[in-house]
Amino acid sequence: MFVLVVGVGRVGASVAKRALERGDTVSVLDRDALSHEQLEQGMPTTWEEAGGLFTVGAALESDALIAAGIERADVVVAATNGDNTNLVVAQIAKERFKVSKVIARVLDPARAEWYGQRGGIETICGTSRAIELVDNSIAAAEGGS
Repeated sequence: MFVLVVGVGRVGASVAKRALERGDTVSVLDRDALSHEQLEQGMPTTWEEAGGLFTVGAALESDALIAAGIERADVVVAATNGDNTNLVVAQIAKERFKVSKVIARVLDPARAEWYGQRGGIETICGTSRAIELVDNSIAAAEGGS
């Protein structure tokens, strides 16, 4: 499977490394060439020696997405630090490049819900999950008092 990860922060780098460990072909795109170091943390080899691909470019530029391999991607993960960027990349991947599996990391719970339900984009919202876990913990404490 060909996986394209856009954004190489903590989430994107971890997802990319796990996909590579599973045996997927993994390409990453990030505007910062130094983000390459994030990929190699804890690895015995370089990202490229392990089989990974790395492209420096802006997530919203079609040329950069094409250079990173979006035209052959089976999965696109938009994991930059910006909700707007992730949602636009996800829409581009889904509508223009017809990628079958598109996942967008979204921090805003309202946007994640709207795009997930009405926009047809799979959204992952860590903020919503954190709220749920904290609320469950509070409720458990109230029940135990």
